[in-house]
Amino acid sequence: MPIIPSSYPGPPAYLFNGHLETIIPSLYRKVEGVSYRREKIPTPDGDFLNLDWSEVQSKKLLLISHGLEGDSHRHYAKGLVKLFNQHQIDVLVWNNRTCGGELNELPVLYHHGASYDLDTTIQYVLENYQYEEIYLSGISMGGAQTLKYLGEKGEELPKEIKKAGVYSTPCNLPSSAATLKIKSNVFYKKKFLSKLKKKIAAKASQFPELIDLKLLEEVSDFDSFDTHFTARLHGFRDAADFYQSVSPDNWMHAIAVPTLIINALNDPLLGPECYPINLAKTKENLFLEMPKRGGHTGFTQKGQEFTWAENRLLEFLID
Repeated sequence: MPIIPSSYPGPPAYLFNGHLETIIPSLYRKVEGVSYRREKIPTPDGDFLNLDWSEVQSKKLLLISHGLEGDSHRHYAKGLVKLFNQHQIDVLVWNNRTCGGELNELPVLYHHGASYDLDTTIQYVLENYQYEEIYLSGISMGGAQTLKYLGEKGEELPKEIKKAGVYSTPCNLPSSAATLKIKSNVFYKKKFLSKLKKKIAAKASQFPELIDLKLLEEVSDFDSFDTHFTARLHGFRDAADFYQSVSPDNWMHAIAVPTLIINALNDPLLGPECYPINLAKTKENLFLEMPKRGGHTGFTQKGQEFTWAENRLLEFLID
């Protein structure tokens, strides 16, 4: 499928580079009027997931996968919830393990490749609810989980899942991880590492024999964090093995439903390999849209409650 020319007109003038387009909405954007019904479900390995529902009694459902160190209350999740509810579509945001305000019970966290938990969520919905149409969406890490899930299922995807749309997504995880070594991205590295270190410290209180807190104090970059903690807890050799093993582009060629990927060309957290141009040109159900502006999970529109990306997903998914 040819690359889609982007309709995003660009952000307000005061957001004059990709960093401001990323940081300002993350810090200051508020979406009012969204409330959830929480449901806790078991996982096959004896843990649990928290699902947050916003329902309007629809036969259609949008299922959202959130970003790194996010949850159902992040602005990008609540924006989609409010917008799709206004169009009479139920919305479910599933919270990755340790996210959403409650520490999980097993000696694991979550990561970009945790499509197994997305699968658990979808199977639960199919077994317990009567939705006729389900649309998948993912933002940043959640987009990677979504693309990986779609590719893993391929032609065996549940028939209720009709379309998918993701944005600001690290289609190639090694390429995205490398951006956190760039000097201009030190803000993001410190922000994410600080939050993840707190979760590892909390996990150490549950399983002190598995986690060396002295080692945690010495960690100053993602390679060392992911080698010593993410990889060790989840069965990978080291950070490089983890990044390559779970990268969604290992599976994207097998996606079998119409899927939209929106990645801004000025996204500070996406490397060159995160724009799957060649694959999109040869795969008729994969649509790639690359706005010049937008930053990472930004896409602000002047004077508008919803972002351009949120409106674009609505347009693509329910058309």
